[in-house]
Amino acid sequence: MAVSDNYAIAISDMSFRYPDNDDLSFNKLNLKIEKGDRFGLFGPNGAGKTTLMNLMTGLLRANDGSIELLGKNVGKHSNAVNKLFGFVPQDFSFYRELSPVENLEFFGAWAGLTKGQIKRRTDELLGVLGLDDVRDKPVQKFSGGMKRRVNLAIGVIHQPQILFLDEPTVGVDVQSRHAILNYLLGLNKKGTTLIYTSHQLNEAEDLCKEIALLDNGKIVKQGNIDELIKDHHHQSLEELFLSLTGKNYRDDV
Repeated sequence: MAVSDNYAIAISDMSFRYPDNDDLSFNKLNLKIEKGDRFGLFGPNGAGKTTLMNLMTGLLRANDGSIELLGKNVGKHSNAVNKLFGFVPQDFSFYRELSPVENLEFFGAWAGLTKGQIKRRTDELLGVLGLDDVRDKPVQKFSGGMKRRVNLAIGVIHQPQILFLDEPTVGVDVQSRHAILNYLLGLNKKGTTLIYTSHQLNEAEDLCKEIALLDNGKIVKQGNIDELIKDHHHQSLEELFLSLTGKNYRDDV
């Protein structure tokens, strides 16, 4: 068994740059995330969070080094790797004119599930995520919170071992945020590894156990969230974040 088999994610000496850009986004980055962890990736705009998530899910390819999910190389075993993880992006990933049932039928088939598996998972997910009453209505008519829950259902239809979450609760009401976080914590208790990024740092303290703070393509701090806050004599993740990355504006251009 390879050492990387013991980890959900194992990144070794990974380097990446966008085409026609001389600046490296990452230079020999190393990161290991244990199976069953609730891991947060945080940093200011432009720090590399989305790029790193896209590299881990195979949407981008590293120029050098390796990225492995549960011991399988993302670049060399793409079909096998795709079955291991789910991805809940910040942008909605469904067909707006279709219903939740129709969306889950499509994405379930795309993930290789049988009709019986799709029906069982659809009934289960719509029930637990509070969408059963609107199962046959077009998603385009839903509230923001309901759309986020459909987005989540699509990401977990195939019961992935690793779940990537990019701002999964942005723009939702308190009730939907509570429902989504509770569902994610329940998945984690059953063994699903969560890889989460968000600007909602208060939410992150409730969801994450371990974190990595990124800035300019480098990990500036990594460890247990409670221990890092305590060791740096701060009261919250937000205070720690600002002390390590600064308070200047970092908006995208």
